[in-house]
Amino acid sequence: MRSPQQITGNVNVLDAVVIGAGWAGLGVSYWLARRGLRHSVLERGRVGEIWRTQRWDSFRMNTPNVQTVMPGDRYDGPDPFGALTRDQFVALLEDFARRNALPIEPDTAVNELTRENGAYRLTTSRGTLLARNVIVASGSLNCPVRPVWAAALPTVLNQIDASGYRSAADLPDGAVLVVGSGQSGAQIAEELAEAGRTVFLATSRVGRFPRRYRGRDIMVWLLECGFLDVRREEVIRLAGRIPPRGVVGPMHTISLQSLSAQGVVLLGRLTGVENGVRLSFADDLEANVRFADEASDNIKRHIDEYISRAGIDAPVSTPDPAETVAMRQPNLTTGSLDLSGSGITTVVWCTGFKGDFSWIRLSGALDSVGQPVHDDGVAALPGLYFAGLDFASTRKSGIILSIVEEAPRLVEHIVGHS
Repeated sequence: MRSPQQITGNVNVLDAVVIGAGWAGLGVSYWLARRGLRHSVLERGRVGEIWRTQRWDSFRMNTPNVQTVMPGDRYDGPDPFGALTRDQFVALLEDFARRNALPIEPDTAVNELTRENGAYRLTTSRGTLLARNVIVASGSLNCPVRPVWAAALPTVLNQIDASGYRSAADLPDGAVLVVGSGQSGAQIAEELAEAGRTVFLATSRVGRFPRRYRGRDIMVWLLECGFLDVRREEVIRLAGRIPPRGVVGPMHTISLQSLSAQGVVLLGRLTGVENGVRLSFADDLEANVRFADEASDNIKRHIDEYISRAGIDAPVSTPDPAETVAMRQPNLTTGSLDLSGSGITTVVWCTGFKGDFSWIRLSGALDSVGQPVHDDGVAALPGLYFAGLDFASTRKSGIILSIVEEAPRLVEHIVGHS
């Protein structure tokens, strides 16, 4: 690794600069090195910084170990269908970077990306770099989003985002309201219930996958049957938008019914705050439960059809306890909830994320809401690329196993257009 002085004094134009040392940035760096391109990987903190600082203590990957691999690697351990913890995944990234001697510049935040004289100029916390190509791999899901009326809640209420949650023990005494029943919301609600906390969950319209089905991990089926290869345009056509990913517990199936059986009080979608003391909810709890059930049924039917078409000898399906348990209905009026009367002292916002690309000062690089304009990760501006974006090309995009295909494709585009 170079010193700050070496970075500041480097007036040569690099072939490429990668921004971000997560799985996407490291995967691209691996292929840049294989093609002999002189480059640097700029990381504002440490390797895997977002995974270190924006995941809770008990977090586990949703892909099985056999799929949680980096380019050029394969899993050969004793637990192919286990799930890495947060710290194990960070260790995997560090090991990958070390083994491949990737040119990582830690503690180097990019403050501004501009273009001059045919090259990209990166103004960083440690100096300035010039590059012919820039691959932005800083993530499109690193900036939490809250509803605008969150500010109307009482200031005494402890409000945190999913990225700020670490454990039940870190929260003040009292009940917890988790807002959003997607991947993070469902897992955090379950952990809080297991810790003995009183938990309210404001649900949302999110699908669900069983963790295992017909003898295999669900992610293995989804990859093999082509579900994850459905193009972004087709997903939008079917759903009218990019939908949130279906809930799949890292170790077992998590359903709204199973959460209610653990004591979580299920509510409809949170719609607003009344006079700063009462929360209002939509009358859509049953619809949200039904939507998740139907999503699970649809994916199982899709896999059944694939098994039949491919002539695979797979076991018959067996009931999943999380999907057969009866749902407990809340003993309260679901349309309204008094904060003080319910004992809620903390709200955990699991209401989505977006990417922070405000430092990109390039006309045409971002759309009207500040998100990347691209086609399969290739920007309209020559030499600018985006790696690791959620749903960038297919359903697989944004999941670690996508970088095995995405990184060489982007690097070959760089080579072909240099």
